[in-house]
This record gives sequence, structure tokens and C-alpha cells, in this order.
Amino acid sequence: MKKALVTGANGFIGSALVKELLANGIEVIALDRDGCNGNIPTCDTVTFIPFDLSSLSDVTPILAEYKPEIYYHLAWFGMNGAARGDAAIQMKNVEWTVEALRQSAEIGCRRFVGAGSIMEYETQAAVFSQGNRPGSAYSYGAAKLAAHTFCTVEAQKLGMDIVWAEITNAYGIGENTPRLINSTLRKIIAGETPEFTSGIQNYDFVYIDDTVRAFRLIGENGKPFCHYLIGSSEAKPLKEFILEIRKTVAPEREFIFGNVPFTGVNLPLETFDCSLTEKDTGFKAEIAFEEGIRRTMDWLKQITQ
Repeated sequence: MKKALVTGANGFIGSALVKELLANGIEVIALDRDGCNGNIPTCDTVTFIPFDLSSLSDVTPILAEYKPEIYYHLAWFGMNGAARGDAAIQMKNVEWTVEALRQSAEIGCRRFVGAGSIMEYETQAAVFSQGNRPGSAYSYGAAKLAAHTFCTVEAQKLGMDIVWAEITNAYGIGENTPRLINSTLRKIIAGETPEFTSGIQNYDFVYIDDTVRAFRLIGENGKPFCHYLIGSSEAKPLKEFILEIRKTVAPEREFIFGNVPFTGVNLPLETFDCSLTEKDTGFKAEIAFEEGIRRTMDWLKQITQ
């Protein structure tokens, strides 16, 4: 791979992927909303092109001129907050993802790499469990699952190679969302007492540097029409991860378990198996959770001072 296109290139994972590709000698065509390029490196091997998901076809003629080989589609509206549970918004994301796949074929890419989620598995478990009443946040997972399905079918029609990358829980330097690790570390810095569910549900976390290395390797080495989980290969009950956070950065602090109700589903540990990813792509997570937490905490302290 000599040239790749990345949508959502200014985001947490997107900007880290751009840097990973550049570090490996790959030229990048970076797409994000107009004015959203502050996290994208400025150099001769990066071309920033402003775009909008709702009018993706507007930039097709421009993209065709650059002839990227692989199309990494990370752009997704409504990953956090109320929009995560908004069915109308999430269904638009499905439509836009299919449009991105069609665009990748039109501009001559040899393969399309979609950004999926462990939520695809959680959604199936939550929705198809008799009598269960899944919360609105599962709209996000349902949309990821639908995008995965529609794009796989469409890729076959187009004669296009597709590979689907499913992220467990990426964290690390550069994240500004209210997700669990970020919010927990920020509460520690602010002197607040973190509260959690009982933490018996199985979980996995993967540091951002490992996450984007996995994306690169999945794009380069993944087999067509296969899906690959991106994780640490060390999944375990969530409480064990949380206790490791406390041990690493706040051993003197009290963490309260059981005060937050758990309304999700508990996936079996085998769901988090990354052995196929390791076998087919050569990826294996390298950054231990303890080290990733230290790095993230040091960064958060710097930006919150």
C-alpha cells in the first residue's frame, strides 16, 4: 500500500490512523468536515479534503485524481450523547457508509475497510434475547451491524474487496469523549469518587496506538470479506480493569461498585477472541493496559491543568 484514504481523519481514531500510515511510508488523503483538520499532520504526504457525509459524492471527482488504493471509512455521526440513540441519525450513517463503499469502487480503490464495533455482537445479544428491553443506545450498535451487512452484500455486487474491523474499546491520548476510561480518569483528576456497575460483565480495552496499527494491518493483510476484532487478547470482567486503573494511578482513592445499574448484556469471553486477527494480519496488541492508563493519565493531567 502506497496511498490510502481516511474519512473521519480528524477524529480520535482517524487522526491516529493518519499518523500510523504516515509513519509507515503511506501517503494519506484525509477527509473530514470543513475546518476540522487541527489533529491532522501538515506535511507533503497528507492531503486534506473537506467533505460532508450528507454530500459525499461532491468530492468523488477530486478523490479519483489521487487514486488511493485502500479506503478507510471511519466517519460516523452520533457516536456519543443523545445522537447515539437517535434511530434516524443512525440509519443515515448506514446509508452514508454504503455510499462511501460505492465511492471507493468508483475512484478505483482495491479494497474498503469499514470501522465496526463490538457493539454489533452486544446488539444481537440484546435484541434477540426473549423478553429483553434494549436501551436506545443500541441504535448505534444496530446501525454498525446494518452497515456491516449492507456493505458486505454491496461489495460483492461491485466486485470490491471489503474487510471489516471491529473495535472493542479503544482508549488513550487524544480521546475527548465521555466514555468509561476517559471519564474515570477525569474524575480522579477532579477529586471525585468514581462510581460503576458491579463490573461483572466481560470487557476489553485496546490502546489507541495498537488500535490504529491493527487498522493498518487489517487493510494490508486482511482477507476479503472477513471481519477482524481489534482487542488486547486479554479480555476479563470489567471490575478487574477498573481495579487496575485504581492500582496504577489512584491507589489511595475509593472506587464504588454497584451504584450504577447495568442494563446491557454480558458477552462470553470467547466473543473477544482476537486469534483470527493475529493469524491473518500479524497484529498483536503490544501496550499493556497499565502502561496505556499511565500514558493517558499523564496526557489528561497536562491538558486539564
